[in-house]
Amino acid sequence: MKIQTGIFSLLLLCSSCGVRYTASTDVVKDNFDFASQQLKYAFTEIDSVKSGFTDEQKERHLFAPRNIQPDGSLRLVASRDWCSGFFPGELWYMYEYTKDNYWKQKAEEFTAPVEREKTNAGTHDMGFKVYCSFGNGYRLTGNKEYKEIMLQSAATLITRYKENVGCIRSWDHNRDKWQCPVIIDNMMNLELLYWAFKESGDSIYYNIAVNHARTTMRNHFREDYSSYHVVDYDTITGAVLHKHTHQGYAHESAWSRGQAWGLYGYTMCYRETRLPEFLKQAERIAGFIFSSKTLPEDLIPYWDYNAPQIPDEPRDVSAAAVTACALYELSTYVSDMSMQYKVWADAILENLTKGYRARLRGDRGFLLLHSVGSGNHNSEMDVPIIYADYYFLEALLKKAKLEATGSAVL
Repeated sequence: MKIQTGIFSLLLLCSSCGVRYTASTDVVKDNFDFASQQLKYAFTEIDSVKSGFTDEQKERHLFAPRNIQPDGSLRLVASRDWCSGFFPGELWYMYEYTKDNYWKQKAEEFTAPVEREKTNAGTHDMGFKVYCSFGNGYRLTGNKEYKEIMLQSAATLITRYKENVGCIRSWDHNRDKWQCPVIIDNMMNLELLYWAFKESGDSIYYNIAVNHARTTMRNHFREDYSSYHVVDYDTITGAVLHKHTHQGYAHESAWSRGQAWGLYGYTMCYRETRLPEFLKQAERIAGFIFSSKTLPEDLIPYWDYNAPQIPDEPRDVSAAAVTACALYELSTYVSDMSMQYKVWADAILENLTKGYRARLRGDRGFLLLHSVGSGNHNSEMDVPIIYADYYFLEALLKKAKLEATGSAVL
């Protein structure tokens, strides 16, 4: 795998935040100090939006920021939205870093509305919603009520498992297009099932998670270990019917966040199972990402590795942040590439800090600019999106823990 050059300059300029950023800057402290101010500003932005709600909007229980809309306004979502767990998760990360009860109280406040999702069997996004919010809360506080909510959520999630397919069904929409769609993103929701297995002792959670990961590994990946976004299965025979994209550029293109989901997902699966096949798959995905001819020098990918107008395509910082999270942990499981994985992860965080950070007390309180939700639909194009911020803070925490203890597992 090639090593990108030109990313280790001794002096970097943080143009977005107006401070000098050097190689000796503590990137973790600098960003958490920034996040502390920015998230407090975000609370004022959230309150401002909610103060103008109509009765209909109040009834929808909109509470969690997701993005900045084309008109510049802050978009809040309800718990049913797949992004509802990321903002409370950010607040838990603030509490983890600062140990300040202010952040614990704010995290509890924004976590509580997600509880209603624990019995929502109409979605595969239980991990994103519940594990990122209640999962971090339980990990940091040991709150027994959080544990019960998570166990109920895991039990709800496995009702979507299709035995004939060997996967958890992702979406229920577009039934005219797909019978049983499974998306690469779904790898991220397996962490909740591995947790439920350890907490309950019920092997059904472990077995479903492993089966899903193996089926996905068998059908989602091309010869170069890039990933399809959506694989559609016959619900009766389990046969693959279609291999598509939904949010990427084309069916045969490599949607950048999808590659990051896969890298993170298989790294996590190796942690939870110690099955060598999952570690090998994670390394192969990393090999694809960092050997890509279209990966920019600063390691912040375009929204799709095959987008037609590169280098004039939007970047996707969310893909970079998720990738950095995975690389820190992956570096602890290998020997020959350990140092290189960490070098790449460090470079991603440094470059996100110097070139992609939001304006202090601006940009509606988001931390990072320049994410893409669904380029195929021209949706959430080149805007701040909440999951980029969440995984940015997670990567920073993993870096800090890795350098302090040798482990990147939070």
